Amino acid sequence: MADTARTSVTLADGRELIYFDDAPGLDRTAPDRRDLPPSDPRPEIRFDPVSGEHIVIAAHRQTRTFLPTADAAARAACPLCPGHADSEVPEDGYHVAIFENRFPSLGGPAGGRCEVVCFTDDHDATFADLPPERLATVARAFADRTRELGARADVEEVFLFENRGAEIGATLSHPHGQIYAFPYLTPRTRRILEHDGCVFCEVVKREADGERVIAETANFVAFVPEAARWPYQAQIVPREHVPDLTALGEDRSVELMGLYADVLGRFGRLFDKDVPYMAGWHQGPPAAPRDRAHLWAEIYTPQRTADKLKFLASVETGSGAFLNDVRPEDAAERLRTA
Repeated sequence: MADTARTSVTLADGRELIYFDDAPGLDRTAPDRRDLPPSDPRPEIRFDPVSGEHIVIAAHRQTRTFLPTADAAARAACPLCPGHADSEVPEDGYHVAIFENRFPSLGGPAGGRCEVVCFTDDHDATFADLPPERLATVARAFADRTRELGARADVEEVFLFENRGAEIGATLSHPHGQIYAFPYLTPRTRRILEHDGCVFCEVVKREADGERVIAETANFVAFVPEAARWPYQAQIVPREHVPDLTALGEDRSVELMGLYADVLGRFGRLFDKDVPYMAGWHQGPPAAPRDRAHLWAEIYTPQRTADKLKFLASVETGSGAFLNDVRPEDAAERLRTA
């Protein structure tokens, strides 16, 4: 059945923009009147023989938009706010908008694709603020992009993520996430798939009734991992084995987005402010064994106290050996009661 609340249009430089609406029947045909050269990304993918990992070289990203003014003129400078002359979204308003990144890390000869996901046209909102009908639209959009991008011949893994806060390098404050459709398997996913069977099925059994749980629903549990790398970190995992967002179905997808928003709200209340955070949605790669790939989301913040941040210094960045100053059980208790 066609999705009548989904509209795909083409931007001035040939990139795709997709509107996902809370309800069908909205006209999303406003043209992009900018004078832009054709989109022609040229990132490279190089292989590091020391680590055995792929590295993306994307020098053209140095010119991307960086932290436009935060004063009353923010909307006129923000490319994710709708309707102005320099906006990436031509309509005067939108619900959820997803478009090909103008400054992509992937694409072109390197393969893959990068997309930007705008959760709302409200510049001052956060994901935790989204109403239920918008969470349902985001869930539908995430499943759509997972399905479509995962079917591409040049894509091996679809990774959705969100960066929020200048402290962790977010270049725009408008509530948004991104999707990287990688032309290779990322290191963390490769390591997970090397396990015999599904490692997360075992993790959920261990954590579901334990002291590190911070929130839960009928089908999902959110907990601080036993060996957390960050002072405040949470994983959200389906209780049953589910490989990716497309396999959830509509009801469970909405339930998952609601729990994600709940956990984000707890992070903010913990420090009584809009804390910086990073979040990622880990899914089974299209060609991976479905019995090993378990869907899971992860959220972590560098905020270790109200006025202190955790930085990855030499030992962690250089050796990969993480040090955590907060006991995971204490972090769980604080998040549970936040």
